[in-house]
Amino acid sequence: MKKAFWIFLCLSFFLILPPGLAEAQTPASLTLRSLEVDIWPEYDRPSVLVIYHLNLPAEVPLPAELRIRIPAVAGEPHALAVREIDGSLTTISYTRNVLGDWSEIVFTTALPEIQLEYYDPSLTKNGSQRSFLYQWTGDYAVESLTIQIQQPIGAAEMKITPNTTNIAVGKDGLTYYVTQVDSLAANQTFEVSLQYRKPNDSLTAESLEVQPSAPMSNVTSTTPVTGNFIPWLLGGLGLFLIVGAVAWWYWQARMVKPSPKTRRPRHRRLVIEPQAVIPEGAVYCHHCGKRAIPGDRFCRACGTRLRQ
Repeated sequence: MKKAFWIFLCLSFFLILPPGLAEAQTPASLTLRSLEVDIWPEYDRPSVLVIYHLNLPAEVPLPAELRIRIPAVAGEPHALAVREIDGSLTTISYTRNVLGDWSEIVFTTALPEIQLEYYDPSLTKNGSQRSFLYQWTGDYAVESLTIQIQQPIGAAEMKITPNTTNIAVGKDGLTYYVTQVDSLAANQTFEVSLQYRKPNDSLTAESLEVQPSAPMSNVTSTTPVTGNFIPWLLGGLGLFLIVGAVAWWYWQARMVKPSPKTRRPRHRRLVIEPQAVIPEGAVYCHHCGKRAIPGDRFCRACGTRLRQ
């Protein structure tokens, strides 16, 4: 019983490990199920808004740590969030490591859909001529890559390289140029350049009522709300199991513990000796009561003359 108890206790200990000790893991061979990149030049700033929509495969163990590179000139990301089950976005924290011309954004996600936004100030302006180069650095392999370039209001002569004939009008009434790539291997880069003419510095958002991305929750945490809730719930359950196991073991120990042996009082055996058979005609000293031997005239004990 004791062996089974300790095995159960050890298993419960691993169950209640704090979320910080349960390290997030991402396989080195991770492949993104899909990556959608939105490129919006001169949207609400005189730069280019780049939005990543990353989707992890179902077989990737969560929580997982990801490292995504963005241009160092972009500075801090504008937003980093995960999409909850209800469709809302919850902001998560990250670490930014500058590596030459690139910044590595390191974060942990407990949900498969991630949205990363940053503003790239490397939009080149030469009079009315505009140009911009986007590059995917190949941090992970991608099963499906989609790049959507938004044409700014007032822009003309849009030229996209590689060339695309997939042009659509979005619900916001703006024109989008869509480039579809079947797949990319890890460390395989992909570049898209764009050029257009625009006579002024007006911003697209000034003429629209929509926002660059879906509204995000005001909750800011080191891990998503769901990621925080589940590990602590499991930890509480594990702690409850341990307390219950200790109480059960203690109760069982009391039940099987032999009761102390009580010492029974020793009873003296009453030995009744048979009475001696007094022969007929025996003579006793009338003074001390000592029995005399037949033929004695005086008591052998006190010397008194015996009565015959």
